[in-house]
Amino acid sequence: MNSTTIRTEMVEANGLTFETDMCGEGDKLALFLHGFPENKFSWRFQMPLLAELGYTAWAPNLRGYGGSSRPPRVADYSLTHLMDDVAGLMDAAKARGITGPVTLISHDWGGAIAWSFVLSALRPLDKFVVMNLPHPTQFIKSVGTWAQLKRSWYIFFFQIPWLPEKLMTARGAKAIGDAFYNMAADKTNFAPSVLDQYRQNALIPGAMKAMINYYRASFRRNPMKEIWENPPKIKVPTLMIWGEEDVALGKELTYGTEELVDDFTLRYLPNVSHWVQQEAPQIVNPILKAWITGQPVPEANEVSSK
Repeated sequence: MNSTTIRTEMVEANGLTFETDMCGEGDKLALFLHGFPENKFSWRFQMPLLAELGYTAWAPNLRGYGGSSRPPRVADYSLTHLMDDVAGLMDAAKARGITGPVTLISHDWGGAIAWSFVLSALRPLDKFVVMNLPHPTQFIKSVGTWAQLKRSWYIFFFQIPWLPEKLMTARGAKAIGDAFYNMAADKTNFAPSVLDQYRQNALIPGAMKAMINYYRASFRRNPMKEIWENPPKIKVPTLMIWGEEDVALGKELTYGTEELVDDFTLRYLPNVSHWVQQEAPQIVNPILKAWITGQPVPEANEVSSK
């Protein structure tokens, strides 16, 4: 098997089973956390890159998604449990002999989990990458603004029982495919076969309810409220990559992050949507590679002009 071939295995962690894409055979771990309504497939362009850089890359379907365990209650999707999943996956990798430094790479909901994990310092991290999800402190400061409330309307819609699941899965989960295709600025990487991956994922019995329960659990109780409001300064070197055409999260949410992180690198991608790592891997990957290997990190226009 080629070292950059993606394979899928089931991993036992934190009392659950995670359907996990794996790539590479290095002694360092790159753990990828996907967003909503994505799954492990969303990291298909980045996993081979990390394998080439000497990592073993793991991209699990988070709890409730795909073939991973699907606990039944809303409370099962609280941030505390989600962070424990990340710790459990890291422990599982170590038990398999992947004992080197860990790089956590995240997007969207995966980013919310990852920020909280980093702030809680549940496990040592070598590097942290987040895409299109702001530092939680910046988000809670802005969530009351009219501009962000208009963008975040769906969070309130998802609090309604059963109706969101019914609407999101209607007509073969057409709304899921539309979310990717309609939001993408460049639709090249969102062919029908790609959209079908996400639609079929949402149509697995119980999956859509579990996916929406992330929003319900966070709305009912936030166990990270105190840390989010009074965060320790992050010491882990952090890279933020931000698609500027994000209709759900405004670019202004990134302003001031450098005051909350000791070693912070930020790269904006003009004309790229929320689905940044899927939509523009030709820009994201060179930025990611340069940062991870300690090289000068190019701006988006420097990469795209080459």
